Amino acid sequence: MAGLQPDTPTPTAITVHQQSRQLEVQFSDGASFRIPFELMRVYSPSAEVQGHGPGQEVLQTGKRDVGIVALEPVGNYAVQPTFSDGHDSGIYTWEYLYRLGAEQDRLWREYLERLEAAGLDRDAPMPPAAGPACGHAH
Repeated sequence: MAGLQPDTPTPTAITVHQQSRQLEVQFSDGASFRIPFELMRVYSPSAEVQGHGPGQEVLQTGKRDVGIVALEPVGNYAVQPTFSDGHDSGIYTWEYLYRLGAEQDRLWREYLERLEAAGLDRDAPMPPAAGPACGHAH
């Protein structure tokens, strides 16, 4: 995994808002974002969600009410949230959090378009995982 680019803003404060289900992140460049947990969860950088290459992504649904039950620092470059649905393998670098915050409108649109293309509803329950669908040995 590439280290931080020297010009990547770093968080100066991270606040988990359980009531509004948003992660508030303030960055060293003055930017401040409130990222919905649902957006973080459906765009989790983990292999479980992203798959092992383009087109392998697993569309996440039923995450509107997901919470964050823990947030662990990973070195000095990322955080690893544990979501209330048990998902905890996503490592969110500062760069990735910044992108989620800065591009959340576009990311929401893309997510809703992908749901529509799949004929799924945002609140559809996730089908039970049938084990790795990518054909790699794990």
